[in-house]
Amino acid sequence: MIVLDEEIYDPDLATQIAAWYVGRVVPITALRPKTVIKDEAIVTLLRSVPHPTFVTINVSDFWRIVPADPHYAVICVDLPARRVLEIPDWLRRLFRMPVFKSKAARMGRVVRLRPSHIEYYEANRRVQTLAWAG
Repeated sequence: MIVLDEEIYDPDLATQIAAWYVGRVVPITALRPKTVIKDEAIVTLLRSVPHPTFVTINVSDFWRIVPADPHYAVICVDLPARRVLEIPDWLRRLFRMPVFKSKAARMGRVVRLRPSHIEYYEANRRVQTLAWAG
């Protein structure tokens, strides 16, 4: 399941991801309907569903802030809001890389996607850097 942060959720964006992703694509608000969801509550919500991958452009509130956890993955896409429709392409490229190809491989990682490279950390919080493939 891919869970989109509410600031980037758009039905067109979800449809673009769902065109190639075999699991569900939902907004974070689907995990707790009809309530305001503060950033601090997102980790708890992610732990309430099986193995979600949370996607956000809110890098400053998630990257190096949220703990890596084997129950979920967090992907911070370092793009301005005006470019959110590029997210499906970035995710697809990421998911083609062997280290992120499967849901099991992504769990327990917090990832930051940048135009020039990918950074991620696991429970030890040491940041690892990878070049984009291809």
